[in-house]
Amino acid sequence: MARSGQGGGWLLMAVAPSLLLASACTGPKVDRPARADLSIEAVHIKGDGPPKGPEGACWDKDTTPAVIETVTEQVIVSPEVRDAAGQITAPATFRSETAQHMVQDRQEVWFRAPCPEQMDVAFLASLQRALKARGLFGAAISGSYDAATAEAVRRFQAERGLDSPRLSLAAAKELGLIAVDIDRL
Repeated sequence: MARSGQGGGWLLMAVAPSLLLASACTGPKVDRPARADLSIEAVHIKGDGPPKGPEGACWDKDTTPAVIETVTEQVIVSPEVRDAAGQITAPATFRSETAQHMVQDRQEVWFRAPCPEQMDVAFLASLQRALKARGLFGAAISGSYDAATAEAVRRFQAERGLDSPRLSLAAAKELGLIAVDIDRL
């Protein structure tokens, strides 16, 4: 403890170990893993059945909605009328024309998914906990793939390029639910 006349030296002696400990804990900065782009894993094929893939791979599919663009244009009906001095005597009249254009047809998209035998109650509860930890799942942990879980999965995956309520294998890996191949790191 400090005695009168010693000044603030006692404070330095009390704080110094904390500073030394804090400086020892600062190591190299570790970056978070990059966010996966799930759209690159999506396969658009025509025909029935999943794509040909690795032996034992499981696939799931979803249908992407059609994208329709609506364009509204102002079309001149009658031009403005001017007198000899150049003053407008009658303004131009316009009408709106609206047209829709198909930008993209609806498509079936296939993607690798966890196999059904993996998606047991414990796996689904872990999925819900992982989504809850990210602020995407607000319901109680039930271990079932219910509507709240599907919506949370869709929101998680949509941020990564796959707008589907069905869990993809890449999303399950990013959530830490399925082991990642060490060769792919």
